[in-house]
Amino acid sequence: MARSSNRGSKAGGILRRLLASVLLSATLAGAVWFGWLYTQIKGVAVRDEARPAAAIAVFGAAEYGGHPSPVLHARLDHAVELYREKMAPVVITLGGGAAGDGGRTEGAVGRDYLLANGIPYSQIIAETRSIDTEEQVMDLAAIARQRHFDRIVVVSDGTHLFRIQKECEAAGLQVYTSPRMTVGHVDAWDLSQRYLHEMLSYTLLKLHLDVGWLHGRVGL
Repeated sequence: MARSSNRGSKAGGILRRLLASVLLSATLAGAVWFGWLYTQIKGVAVRDEARPAAAIAVFGAAEYGGHPSPVLHARLDHAVELYREKMAPVVITLGGGAAGDGGRTEGAVGRDYLLANGIPYSQIIAETRSIDTEEQVMDLAAIARQRHFDRIVVVSDGTHLFRIQKECEAAGLQVYTSPRMTVGHVDAWDLSQRYLHEMLSYTLLKLHLDVGWLHGRVGL
């Protein structure tokens, strides 16, 4: 009985050491991954790659009662600036609407804002069905194929652009990232939430897991 007890104790000790080793390795791998991911997101967030292209694509954000939210407002203003600088002859507004939006969509609200700021109707394409970044990229890729757009300047929040860039590349698009201006004061807590949101979203995307539960957690 004593020998059996000793063997069981040794086996349990080996199992605990193995489990501890696996947990330590997973923790270190996670730290390396998220550290690398943070630097990639930050690198894209602070870099404006805007250059002459076939189109400018504005990724959607919330609209309130037919008017752009401050975030969407800033993205659209940046697109107007790029258009006036002749970066591209066409602006694409992306984003659908929720059930309680009364038929209003981010893409249509964006189109109306651009019209009010002097961009001709013929130079605007409004995509109004997508509900998240992944769908916006897929619809943008479809538009690019139909219109033969070979290069696109993509506009969104700085922290959002790394994920957009990677998803666009996977969809066969050549894109140049261009972050919108910051609206108001963004404190360290809010900025850390944005980075965390993007790191989790991209990680889940790479793991082919649903990221729908993250939508709405950060005002992107």
